Amino acid sequence: MSEKESKPSPNNSRRNFMKVGALAAAGFFIVPRHVLGKGYIAPSDRLIVAGIGVGGMGGNDINGVFNSGKADIGFLCDVDDRRAQKSREKFAKAKYYKDWRELFEKEAKNFDAITVSTPDHNHAVVTMAAMQLGKHVYVQKPLTHDIYEARVLTDAAKRYKVVTQMGNQGSSGDGVRQLREWYDSKAIGDVHTVYCWTNRPVWPQGIPWPATRAEVPQGLDWDLWLGTAPYTDYVEKLVPFNWRGWWEYGTGALGDMGCHIVEPAFSVLDLKYAKDVQASVGSVYVDEFKRGYFPESCPPSSHVTLTFPKSDKTKGDVTVYWMDGGIQPARPEELGPEEVFGDGENGILFIGTKGKMVAGCYGENPQLLPTSRTASFKVKDKHKLTRVPGSAGGHYNQWVEACIAGYGNKEVSSPFEIAGPLTEALLMANLAIRGIDIRVPKADGKGFNYPGRDKKLLWDNDQMRVTNFDDVNRFVKREYRPGWTLSV
Repeated sequence: MSEKESKPSPNNSRRNFMKVGALAAAGFFIVPRHVLGKGYIAPSDRLIVAGIGVGGMGGNDINGVFNSGKADIGFLCDVDDRRAQKSREKFAKAKYYKDWRELFEKEAKNFDAITVSTPDHNHAVVTMAAMQLGKHVYVQKPLTHDIYEARVLTDAAKRYKVVTQMGNQGSSGDGVRQLREWYDSKAIGDVHTVYCWTNRPVWPQGIPWPATRAEVPQGLDWDLWLGTAPYTDYVEKLVPFNWRGWWEYGTGALGDMGCHIVEPAFSVLDLKYAKDVQASVGSVYVDEFKRGYFPESCPPSSHVTLTFPKSDKTKGDVTVYWMDGGIQPARPEELGPEEVFGDGENGILFIGTKGKMVAGCYGENPQLLPTSRTASFKVKDKHKLTRVPGSAGGHYNQWVEACIAGYGNKEVSSPFEIAGPLTEALLMANLAIRGIDIRVPKADGKGFNYPGRDKKLLWDNDQMRVTNFDDVNRFVKREYRPGWTLSV
């Protein structure tokens, strides 16, 4: 990638966003709740939302919020006019911006909450700025690109007392609650091992960065899209989807699907922060016995092993195995030869001292093994959990209602206090994956050594650092390009 820098972007620190008094636009059709003060109710008691990133999944997010029937989409923001077009047509009364910083500076008094559906590398700066303005936030998964970002956002959510939700809708699903009920009722004993797997990535990975630059499409502000990432010339097939496979912007299959598939383990077992991790990845050979080296790209497949300390719901450490790229664990003996394992492409398997249970992506279609136990096992009344209306589909509505109720007055399924540690665990797994590509020249100048391969990384959670392989700590907290900061 090119190392040249773009023109400096305005600093997005908190003081810039607090200059909103004289600049705020007046006369919006519904007065935001917070303008009226504590104890007052806005006309029609509806939430006014600003959507940051409104194409693709961002369009789904603002539609989900709007379909709650209790929110209005007051503002739209996207760096790509092409991607924003459908949302602009549907929400024609919403004012449109390309730069979220300008939106926040000019309109902060005119909305209550935001959805953040940008690429991963820009999640944290947008979310932090919004929380500092007292706005409730709904953020697409994974919560952040870096471990440090996840930790500071988790702390900030408590400090600013705003309602938060990550976009892993399965956390609101009936399936996860069924798994919890079975486990709490001792259906499978004490869980010590969990397997998680996915068919992702479904975009190119393990490839070289394109050699040829391309013209920036009309309507796309490339500099704004890059945001916190180093400047590089525009290339084809990066926007709007395949950025997920490049470390500067995305977090690979783990970031894309881990928040959906690993979440049930966190919910059922009350896991928090992992203490060690190791990984292996699929190799790409570019010639006979010549392994390709593409450190900018996530690998085509990976197998990661995470160890979590004993929790309040386990008797000892829990080992979580992650597999992507279509790799799956061996089918349990208790599963019939024609029965679907997980959902066929994704899944999670819990192994306990007295049995096993399995589910698909989002924790859907949970089954005790053998599956004949599923219908016959009775959950004790004291372990039965209240369901979220609409199950996973009620994830948006749950957040909207909690925002209207105010911080601390209504439960959400994936607040940052839960989503933060989950995201950190997945990003810690990525540390081990990225460490595999760290190389140093051999003393004789003939080739390289790869000190991160075949190594278990030991994690100091308080200091947020790997203690036995310092080179990988560069990925815990990346450097933003000039003009971009994460004000904490």
